[in-house]
Amino acid sequence: MTDERIVYRTQKHWVIFLFPTLLFFLALDLALSVHGVFVFIGITPLVFAFINFKTSEFGITNKHVVVKVGFIRRHSLEVLLTKVEGIQVTQGILARILGYGTIEIGGTGGTKNPFSTINAPFVFTQAAQEQIALVQD
Repeated sequence: MTDERIVYRTQKHWVIFLFPTLLFFLALDLALSVHGVFVFIGITPLVFAFINFKTSEFGITNKHVVVKVGFIRRHSLEVLLTKVEGIQVTQGILARILGYGTIEIGGTGGTKNPFSTINAPFVFTQAAQEQIALVQD
């Protein structure tokens, strides 16, 4: 849109690499003792986590909340700030400790769109609320 600028941007949290990395080291250990095919099995989740990390975008402009997730199968959401009814954050214990969570963006008409493993979800929510307040004034 005209005069639109990015106000805040974030990405997926690094925790998405935790399980694939553990699986990789387990597969590497098995590969060294049994077969080389386990390295391929172990590296595949790491590749998918990397693609997920690099192809996920979460941003707030002075006019929209913008979320794009996915590489081949893309999930995209652009909501005008005036149409955002609320942003809910859900965090478990580990997510609170490590600083990630799931955000659920609620738009007018009752639509809700959840996005998981977002880095610093409360900062994202605060930035969105600040922009919504500016638009409404």
